Amino acid sequence: MNRRTFLISAATAGTVAALSKFAFVPAVTQGSRHNPLKREADKNSTSSKGITKVSKTNEEWKQILTPEQYSVTREKGTERPFSSPLNEIHEHGVFKCVACDLPLFSSDAKFDSGTGWPSFYEPIAKENVREEVDNSLWMTRTEALCARCDAHLGHVFDDGPKPTGLRYCMNGVALKFEKG
Repeated sequence: MNRRTFLISAATAGTVAALSKFAFVPAVTQGSRHNPLKREADKNSTSSKGITKVSKTNEEWKQILTPEQYSVTREKGTERPFSSPLNEIHEHGVFKCVACDLPLFSSDAKFDSGTGWPSFYEPIAKENVREEVDNSLWMTRTEALCARCDAHLGHVFDDGPKPTGLRYCMNGVALKFEKG
């Protein structure tokens, strides 16, 4: 990692850590999460890619997730860099969505990005991770979400290693590891 990349990463990590205390709510909300009628209609529906959607009320999510998991996955929060024990996992296995158990990333695609968050160069299956434009924090990024339950996982950047050149920079609190 060159000095410029290190300084940019450090500044970005510091900014994210400082701002992670604040909740950012988009000006326009779309989708079934904020529409109770559509949410009920979507409940257990199957997407065009064969993934059965999981939809719960905020209260139901709060019952199954820790406060930190809820903040990250349901409110689009960010955990502090270098705080996730998943950074240190180097065993063979699968990283799943903490909210709905959908397999998201293989340990074979994990790499140390130096950013402080678990990073992967590709998902297990492209259809398991949904991408959306994120204009929060005064910049445009690509948000990564669980395709089954719409949990916020992190962001995707185009500065990753070969073969994809992508870096799926994930919140460790949004994932759970299963040896395999």
